[in-house]
Amino acid sequence: MFSEQQERPGHEAMHTGATASAARPLRAMVLGASGFIGHHVVQALLADGAQVLGVRRPHGAAGTAPAPATLANADHDRLRWRFLPLHTVLEPAAWQAQLEEVDVVINCVGILRQRSGESYEQVHHAMPRALATACAAAGVRLIHTSALGLHEGAKSRFLSSKLRGEQAIQASGADHCIVRPSLIDGLGGFGASWLRMLAGWPVHFVPRGATGRIAALQASDLGQAYAVLARMPTLSGQREANLGGERLFAYREYLQLLRGVEHTEQPVAPALQVQLPDWMSRTGAHLCDLFRFSPFSYGHWILLQRDNMPLPNALPPLLGRAPLPVTHRRVALRDDFRLS
Repeated sequence: MFSEQQERPGHEAMHTGATASAARPLRAMVLGASGFIGHHVVQALLADGAQVLGVRRPHGAAGTAPAPATLANADHDRLRWRFLPLHTVLEPAAWQAQLEEVDVVINCVGILRQRSGESYEQVHHAMPRALATACAAAGVRLIHTSALGLHEGAKSRFLSSKLRGEQAIQASGADHCIVRPSLIDGLGGFGASWLRMLAGWPVHFVPRGATGRIAALQASDLGQAYAVLARMPTLSGQREANLGGERLFAYREYLQLLRGVEHTEQPVAPALQVQLPDWMSRTGAHLCDLFRFSPFSYGHWILLQRDNMPLPNALPPLLGRAPLPVTHRRVALRDDFRLS
């Protein structure tokens, strides 16, 4: 799977922390490596000198995948790809062979909406549960991507399945960390691209009930935080990592920021903001789910009504600095959506 020229230590040496890490590069498996979060995680791991096995759903020619254009040629030699229909790998035994010669698994897999044969239950709960059980047996560390704002009784299968996934990992006995980022900004993100498009409109239609505060963060900072976690010889001291920027926004304020009203060189006039009644926002979310239109969903409507803040915020300690602020980006809309 990784370089055959490197001597493979015994199983115990692979997972004894700093000694093994100093002897050879970290070997990380990233599930969902071609997605928005996964791409930034892969970049950060490669920049840190790790060997990366990127796992993604089968697409196009089997066994091949384009390396991110932003990676240096030297990094390509430390990046390999594997194709797996992850929503079907639901038993621990099926993960055992996948975990050979792996120090840490980073799960960045998630779906906004269900597809034929691919359910929330499979992707957010059953697959992570099987993976965590296999990681516990193999002594492989597991970093799992979840979300802030999950709570019991949420009337959203998207949110409830993610919560069950967290609970299964916590009960598995695996050396794990559950990462819960707030809203993520960056080029290449489907939701981030939509928000920048909406922010550019002269009129913003804002749900009246969207009063929850968000701590938006940069995707590049998120990737670096994962790389720091992956280097930890054990995750026992960091079972949870709630991550976000240092500035809090209401949704309406965040749209104005993305629009550029605070741009230091060429600020633009604020958009007119029209508040929508809650029944209209809720109906719109259901329609978006039904017609698979835009990243707005019923689950997101629920989250917008609650504070989506990391308490405490683990991002500054992990980075060793203040997070980068989210700012207005001057980028052509066509290029923005092409990257996502």
